[in-house]
Amino acid sequence: MRRGWPALSEVDVSGWVARISGGVTQRANSVAPLAAPPDVGTALSRVERLYGSHGLPAVFQLGPSVHPADLDSVLAARGYRYGSPTTVEVASVAQVLDLLPDGVPVAVAAEPDEEWMDLWWAVDGRGDDAARDVARWILTAGPALYGTVRSEGTVAAVARLATVDDWGGLYCMAVRPGARRRGLGSVVLRGLLAHAATEGVRHCWLQVRAESSGARALYARAGFAEAARYHYRTQPTP
Repeated sequence: MRRGWPALSEVDVSGWVARISGGVTQRANSVAPLAAPPDVGTALSRVERLYGSHGLPAVFQLGPSVHPADLDSVLAARGYRYGSPTTVEVASVAQVLDLLPDGVPVAVAAEPDEEWMDLWWAVDGRGDDAARDVARWILTAGPALYGTVRSEGTVAAVARLATVDDWGGLYCMAVRPGARRRGLGSVVLRGLLAHAATEGVRHCWLQVRAESSGARALYARAGFAEAARYHYRTQPTP
């Protein structure tokens, strides 16, 4: 998932990977605690100083690979706020293609054009033009496919599939408000995976907020099953 949504920069802090991207998205501005540091208190202080130097709070992404194992409770005792519980779901590409209907054409490109960016940013973007520029860098820093569905002469749905070896990671699913509840999310997902399958992608992952019951139901119908969960801990405002 780090390769599917890369940060502008990564700094190693005694085995923790601190990702920094100007505050654009939690994933790209949080610590992945992949190895236990020799001294947790010292590492925490270094992380807080690092993010503070960028005008950002320290944020930790805490999932099954967290080290040390009790880091969540350590951060909670330090006053870090819990938030954004997320499920990681996986499926085989063949199963998804078998379960989702075919028929509506999906344009697939290796780069997002301005119409693609405009719809995604209008639905899910946060910030000014500078933040959008950072987001575009994150999107295009690694190999990915960009799906677009048009309806009534305009872009109706978009999504991004990051390609990492034989895995595809679904990101940036966005449907124009006036085109919702017509199954276009499933359409663009299937179109991306059908194209990716021809390039050797065999498995797919996605991340969805745990409370998003509608989205999770859609993905369950497409054959996705929960593989893991994570959440964030955010440093309290001084």
